[in-house]
Amino acid sequence: MLDKHQTNGLDERDALSTAQNAVAQAFGTEPDHRMDRTDTSLVALRRILRATEDYGRNLARDAGLTAVQLRVLQIVAETGNCHPSEIANRMGVSQATISVLIKKLEKFGLLERHQSAEDRRQIDLTITREGQARLQSAPNALQQRYVQKFESLPDWEQSMIVAVLERVAMMLDDGDYDASPVLATGEITRAGRDAQTREKV
Repeated sequence: MLDKHQTNGLDERDALSTAQNAVAQAFGTEPDHRMDRTDTSLVALRRILRATEDYGRNLARDAGLTAVQLRVLQIVAETGNCHPSEIANRMGVSQATISVLIKKLEKFGLLERHQSAEDRRQIDLTITREGQARLQSAPNALQQRYVQKFESLPDWEQSMIVAVLERVAMMLDDGDYDASPVLATGEITRAGRDAQTREKV
């Protein structure tokens, strides 16, 4: 008969095996036991980066947009009339960053601004026909595909993935990165980096 310490050891190994299998299933991969865990984790990270980079290239080719610009157009299209502060709140970035994005999309003829009917001191944004056409031509947003698959998972698996991703983000974080829910390799900066944003957005 196994003593308490042996039983606990088996439970921990079983839990680890279950977690590894769940992560592999969630990301559509199978653990390669020929590789050590460090290499396996780096391969998984690289696959995420490659998927993001490939999507960015496809989006630029098909719609002439970045993932961040696409998300702004989507928000405006969803709301009909949208105030810049609402976009900033939903994307988790500064007002200054959104102003840069809006000016560029206006220059492209994809957004229009006009005085708010509720408060003439405010401006509202609407999407143009050309903006709608760009949305139609854009490939399915990477984060939308992720959201659909993520939300189909059971609650315990969602919690586990969130915990793992947050831990990985903490391990890699060495600065004040934005928290915008957009899968893109470009940088959306907060107030401290808005000057750089004008060059990168």
